[in-house]
Formats: sequence, C-alpha cells, structure tokens
Amino acid sequence: MRKIKVSPFITLCIMGGLAIFSSTMAKNPALPLFIRSMGVDVSTLGFIAAASTVVGIVVSLPAGILSDLIGRRRVILVAAVVFATAPFLYLLITQPWQLVLVRIYHGLATAILGPVAMAVVADTFEKGRGERMAWYSSATMVGRFIAPFVGGILIFGDNFHWVYVADGVAGVLALLAAIRLPLTSNTSGSAWEAFKRQRGKYGQEIAFVFKHGGILATSGIEAAQYFAFGCLETFVPIYLNEKLGYSAWEIGLLFTVQILAATFTKPIMGRLSDRYGRVPLISTGLALGGITTATLILSSNYFVIALLIAIFGLGLATVTASTSALVADLSRAQGRGSALGILSSIMDVGQSTGPMVAGALITASSYQTTFGIVGGGMAVVSLVYWVGMRRIGNTPV
Repeated sequence: MRKIKVSPFITLCIMGGLAIFSSTMAKNPALPLFIRSMGVDVSTLGFIAAASTVVGIVVSLPAGILSDLIGRRRVILVAAVVFATAPFLYLLITQPWQLVLVRIYHGLATAILGPVAMAVVADTFEKGRGERMAWYSSATMVGRFIAPFVGGILIFGDNFHWVYVADGVAGVLALLAAIRLPLTSNTSGSAWEAFKRQRGKYGQEIAFVFKHGGILATSGIEAAQYFAFGCLETFVPIYLNEKLGYSAWEIGLLFTVQILAATFTKPIMGRLSDRYGRVPLISTGLALGGITTATLILSSNYFVIALLIAIFGLGLATVTASTSALVADLSRAQGRGSALGILSSIMDVGQSTGPMVAGALITASSYQTTFGIVGGGMAVVSLVYWVGMRRIGNTPV
C-alpha cells in the first residue's frame, strides 16, 4: 500500500490544532465555572484565570530566542510534552491554589508554542507570508472553536473530570504529531554551547527588536486586542450563567460561534493584508472589536449575543491575521523567533491583565460598565495606533 506523505506545514497545522483544542477546552467554558464551583468570588477569579497567561510574559521571549539558537523543532517538542501531561493534573485538584500551579504549568505550553510555530511559518514562506501565517492560525482556531462546545457538553454539574480526560487525549495526539515534524535544528550540541557561540549576535538582534518602534507598537496593539479577549472569555461565561441562566453547553456554543467566525475569515484577512497593507486592517479590526465588546451584554437575547460575539471574532481575525505577519516583516531573519517571542510576551501582558482589571471593575461597578470601558478603550487605541504607525517611516502603511 502506498504511504501518504504529509507536508511539514500540514503536520505543523495538525499539531497546532490539536494542541490549542486541548488548551482551550481546559479553560473555555470549563475554567471559570470550575473556579466558581470551589467557592471563589468574582474579584479573585480573574487572578486565577490569568495564571497561565502570566507565564507567557516571562517564557515567550526566551522560547523564541532558544528556537533561534538550537532550532524550532526541539523547542516545539518541549511544548508538546507539556500539552500531553498538564491536562491530567486537573483531575487531582481539590483546592484553588492547586489550580493556580497547574495553570502555570499548562501555560508553559502555549507560551512556547505560539511564537516558535509562527517563526517556523515565517521562515518557510517569504511570498504570501501573511496568508500562510493566517492559515496556520486558522488551523489552531479549528481546535479553538470546537473546544468550547465539546467542553460544555462534557461538563456535568460540578463534575469537570471528563473535560480534562478529553484534554489529555488531545494533548497526547499533539505530541505524536510534533514528533513527526521534520524541522532541522540550527545548531548542534546543547543550548548553552549554542548560546556561548552566538550570544553576541543574538544580543544585537534582541536590541534591534526592542529599539524598533513598529514592532513594539504592533505588539502593544495585539496586547490591547487580547486584553479584551481575556475579559470576554473569563467573565462572559459567568455573566451568562449566573445573570441570564444559560447552561454550560449554550455558553460553549456561543464561543464556538466566535472562533468559527475568526477561523474562516482569518486567511482572507491575511491575504488582504498581503495585498493592501497590515496597519489599516489592524486598526479596523481593533475598532470593530471595541464596538462589539461595549455592546455585547446589553441584550439578553441569545441570538443577538451570538451575532455580536461572532462580529468580535471577525475583529479578532482581522487584527491577528496582520500583527504576527507585520512583526515578521519588520524583523531580521536571524532574530525572527526573538521578535515573535516579544510579540507573544507583550500580548500575554494584555491577556493576563484583562481578567484582573475586569474582575476589579465588575466588583466596583457592573458588567455593563466594565465592558463599555474596555470597548471604548479599544476604539481609542485603534486610532492612536493608526496615527502613530503613519509617523514611523520604515513601516508600510
């Protein structure tokens, strides 16, 4: 029988889709409901939910640098091992502090995989880079949009065990796909030996990235996008469940609609950014997300909420289809992993602080006020970014 050969890019997409399916099902809608089932109040919930994302602030940049030094495949394999093992630890949790530790460990996986996998795609494709990076991201979003619905179905009252068993199975499959990746290593020997040989060159590359206004501004705009995303994925399930009485599977279906909209539109937005420029799409997408964030919970009608959350997904796709590609465009090839690591780290600042700030605002005021402030802030930031990027002479607008 003839053996079917799968391209490295397809293998990478399969691995990424399985990994993100696993990690997303662990938190959406399961995580906030799991935290509440242990009696944690809303003001504290955001800090626990943000534990895994905080890891990305610290880990993403070193992971990108390490992949520049020793090769992408080795670093991806480390992430895949965490994806395969972390879900089973949730089955042992009985106290909130234990959940924090597990979330920190699980957060290592996404913190490592995000920038390194994007660097692989950017390395491989010069022409049509935005579209190819968007296709990889859409592959991960296939996992992301299936996860909330499947996760919601597997929640039975306060029993979350089946969710995390399914997470573990998906994580193991992601590890098997990662093992099949044929990517070559950049260097031989240990990471420390590679660092000693090339530390001067990579020090210069990191300095270049941190001095580049376009890279830092684009990273900041992605942080703003994920600030809002962190607010939505943490507190919209609580609002819909406790205030409006929707069930876990109904909430999961809403987030499936959101990611479904992002998945199918992201390659289109990537192609448009290749053709018409990254910055206009980024600014437009962030403004669109701001409008829908501000209006999302003004209605209690399920179908209106579904429509608004789908439009938020469109805005998310429009922004993120261009941010990674623009950072890759602006960085130098030998330091691309570092540049995308910085993008991921700054993005995680936004995603981790979103739930913390939103939790405090909701406690002090209301859900409606909180989401109105977040949405309005996104609209203002989109305008500031548009004006600021036009003043950076080496950035295509």
